[in-house]
Amino acid sequence: MPAPAPAQESPDTTPGVRIAEPRGRWVLFTTVLGSSMALLDSTVVNVALPRIGRDLDSDLTALQWTVNAYMLTLAGLILIGGALGDRYGRRKVFVLGVVWFAVASLLCGLAPNAGVLIAARALQGVGGALLTPGSLAIIQASFHPDDRSRAVGLWSGFGGVGAAVGPFVGGWLVDGPGWRWVFLLNIPLAVLCVPVALRHVPESGGGAVPGGGDTTAGARGHRRFDVLGAALGALCLALVTYALIEARGGSLVVALCAVAGVAAGIGFGYVEKRRADPMLPPGIFASRQFTAVNLVTLCVYAAFGGFFFLAGLQLQVVAGYSPLAAGTALLPTTVLMLLFSARSGDLAKRIGPRIPLTAGPLLCAGGMLLMLRVGPDASYVADVLPALLVMGSGMVTLVAPLTATVLASVDAARAGLASGINNAAARVAGLVAVAALPLLTGMGPEAYRSAEQFDDAFRRAMPLCAGVLVIGSALAFATVRRPAEGCRRPECRTHGNVSAPPLEGERRGR
Repeated sequence: MPAPAPAQESPDTTPGVRIAEPRGRWVLFTTVLGSSMALLDSTVVNVALPRIGRDLDSDLTALQWTVNAYMLTLAGLILIGGALGDRYGRRKVFVLGVVWFAVASLLCGLAPNAGVLIAARALQGVGGALLTPGSLAIIQASFHPDDRSRAVGLWSGFGGVGAAVGPFVGGWLVDGPGWRWVFLLNIPLAVLCVPVALRHVPESGGGAVPGGGDTTAGARGHRRFDVLGAALGALCLALVTYALIEARGGSLVVALCAVAGVAAGIGFGYVEKRRADPMLPPGIFASRQFTAVNLVTLCVYAAFGGFFFLAGLQLQVVAGYSPLAAGTALLPTTVLMLLFSARSGDLAKRIGPRIPLTAGPLLCAGGMLLMLRVGPDASYVADVLPALLVMGSGMVTLVAPLTATVLASVDAARAGLASGINNAAARVAGLVAVAALPLLTGMGPEAYRSAEQFDDAFRRAMPLCAGVLVIGSALAFATVRRPAEGCRRPECRTHGNVSAPPLEGERRGR
């Protein structure tokens, strides 16, 4: 994303939208609904995978691509999505993303074979890249500073519910009207979301603020988007993902793709450092808090991506659950997120983010290790439920503070960029996990058709996911800080008791 010229950046505004006001509730409802479409499709498909594989006669590789084609375009383009919102208007780009997502969902629902389904999933990811960063940036730009932490907590909690409820909704649809309705469900959601957004959500970015005026003058100075950087980043992700998924064959083409992917990644870093208007401005990582939380995000969402990809399959292939039963089995995480995420955001505001971001991953790791008890004829009460209660507690502790800390680590003028980077980190982590775990655990192309083979691979996968979460917890403990009480230097400026870098004007003493 092209970076605003330093002299043109404006200090944080104070919009008057409050959660207690009707308009504030409409803004929250719309952004949660839109982002939940993208989050829901990140997980709802997992429960449908065995039925999709059977109906379309697909092997495990095709099922991996069904998940990863979506994640690939979402992760590769999400920074451009944030930049478009900051430049042309966040509400406008958000609505465009919702419509695009709905059309791509229709194509998924009508797909006659795996190839068409994978291509349509890639198009879905483009829509997700437009709407996802905009939803969070709208909240950051629209709400009064005193309400932002709670608004972000509610957004995170309900958005997390959207992701967590995905397996249940997917199972219900697969056992009912069929797996195609997993995608067709997005159309009525979009029909509801778009008119509400146009009527009730204030425009921000692109020179507009909720109360009038212009807080993004720098945005008008943007000359062009970083097309080369976006292309190199997407190419890196695509080639590395292909190499990981196809690595079981061990061919020369796979090796060349892996080398080319690494080279594209190096080229991406070089281009971003050299450009005057990079998509990923290196300067944003001058905030140690921002850098640290994004590293924690990589660890956490890699583990989540691997878990949700494999858990639904484990419950169906090994434990013998129906798609609906497998989706229902995962509901405790949804209930916990719904009940306690907003309180978790408030708690993190009071005590700082370090403790929640340290304890949350450890609880999730414990829940994943408890999933090792889930085998053939597993008891739900004795084996499945304890694991999911522990994991749900960890998600409650972790998700809202993680999101709030990312946004609080940069000034409001870069909310779209910060949201895009953090979302990209989460999606890249999930993308790599889904691509790499079958390879690391020795899962063959037909493993999901054999209970014994899949169970063996699952038992190797869960400790790997738990280990990544432990690394994330250690990173949070070592690197995430809250500012010292009474510190008034610019570098100690805070949003909601979380440290943030100073604005340009503060650095220059203006």
